Amino acid sequence: MRADARQNHTRLLEAAARAFAEHGPEASLKAIAKDAGVGIGTLYRRFPTREDLVEATYRNEVVRLAGTAGELLAEHPPVDALRAWMVRYADFMATKYGMAGALRAVLADEGGRMQTRALLTEALASILAAGVADGTIAAGLDPYDVLMSLGGISIVAGEKDQGDRVHRLIDLLLNGIAAR
Repeated sequence: MRADARQNHTRLLEAAARAFAEHGPEASLKAIAKDAGVGIGTLYRRFPTREDLVEATYRNEVVRLAGTAGELLAEHPPVDALRAWMVRYADFMATKYGMAGALRAVLADEGGRMQTRALLTEALASILAAGVADGTIAAGLDPYDVLMSLGGISIVAGEKDQGDRVHRLIDLLLNGIAAR
């Protein structure tokens, strides 16, 4: 892919993530293209159907979120990196809920769902391991259990004006997994 085509692709996925988070799966494709700084024809060449755009946006957001674990660990102590990652996960889930209706077909694919889950669990496991190593996070935690707990918290993130509650619940979860 040419550099300009890659940039257009990236801008479209970023604009779509914002639009789906704010307006749900019926977000205007014209508005997404405009926000990305491209024409609607460019959007349709890259993503022939709305479902193609939703799937690509979802998968891109999962990869981006999983990739932030190492960055956060490089910049912060493990427990702070964990909190920041959890907040990003809640934000991601808010975006995912905006795409929920259109994501049914994507998530029905067991292989794709397992791959997504594995990426997120591995990212979380790396942060937990760093916290165990520095003594701030309890040993013996199952990263998937922590991810599922965070998923429950993130259900709240899909509701309007719940940001403060999400942050309080994340702090509560962090308190529960902190080393004693």
